[in-house]
Amino acid sequence: MKKGLNKQLNKLTYELFAGDYYATNERDIVMSTLLGSCISVCLLDTVNKVAGMNHFMLPSAVRGNDIIFNEDARYGIQSMEMMINAMMKKGAHRLYLKAKVFGGGKVLDTTTSNVAKSNIEFAINYLKMEDIPILAKDVGGESGRKIYFFPDTFEIYLKRIRYNKTLEHAVARERQFLDWMKKQKASTNDDNLTLFD
Repeated sequence: MKKGLNKQLNKLTYELFAGDYYATNERDIVMSTLLGSCISVCLLDTVNKVAGMNHFMLPSAVRGNDIIFNEDARYGIQSMEMMINAMMKKGAHRLYLKAKVFGGGKVLDTTTSNVAKSNIEFAINYLKMEDIPILAKDVGGESGRKIYFFPDTFEIYLKRIRYNKTLEHAVARERQFLDWMKKQKASTNDDNLTLFD
């Protein structure tokens, strides 16, 4: 995560990258991220005014029928739980959480497009299972997204990005992680390791 002053917005900005999450009760800030096939869930406790945002790459690490739990927030299941727990430490309550969901663009090859679809399905199903209402979502399609989350108003500003130099760096990181996952699967010779592709 990168913290700095956004001169255009004149606000302190927390820029999240793949595997990041952030929880805060600060009001006059902005959280932002650049998404390709990844997902970002923006949460707000509308009563206690605690906000959270994440950026995950895959739904979960799976071996056989078992979900592997670890501290790697590049996976949606860990990212969501870690973000919500961090929000609760700042005074949030699950009962008052509302969500907005973004990402899952098909910006890479066909295999990664299936990952994007799995990411979208995971985020929607997770929030439904946790009874967290989704107030807005912008998912799928063929473009990347740059989003800005304003916790004081729960407004999200979204800019669609076609594949260009702006999106290239984020996509390269996604591809690098997926390649690493495939090598891990090959090195363990474990046919039960699923990449959701």
